[in-house]
Amino acid sequence: MTLNLEQAKLVLQGAINKANEFDIRISVSVCDAGGRLVAFQRMDGGHWGAGYGSQGKAVASAGFARPSGLLSERASAPVMQGIAAAEGGHMFYSQGAVPIFVDGLMVGACGVGGGTGEQDEECAQAGVAALQGSVSSVV
Repeated sequence: MTLNLEQAKLVLQGAINKANEFDIRISVSVCDAGGRLVAFQRMDGGHWGAGYGSQGKAVASAGFARPSGLLSERASAPVMQGIAAAEGGHMFYSQGAVPIFVDGLMVGACGVGGGTGEQDEECAQAGVAALQGSVSSVV
């Protein structure tokens, strides 16, 4: 299964809805399992730099099939630095992204930037949860 644009839009909207609850302005990136961008949205008033953060976190989450925040403790390790460099420097090992699983298969990731790391991750989780209603067995 691959993540399609309609599914990615559901993830974007779920994350934005959560950001509205927090009263923050975010950027949201949804990438496929290979870390390539499927959809992106920046809320009105969102900081331009958060777009880079949201995508970098999503790439890291997809690359390791785990929340990006779990990678931050090892970010300075030579192997982690090497992977980020080989990927092109687009991976951000910082809290705010979660992988998207469908039927046990990782199909992509949602990354958020613009709030605190905790808020970003909660928004990303809400985005993935919004997809659950349209695709069975999303974990």
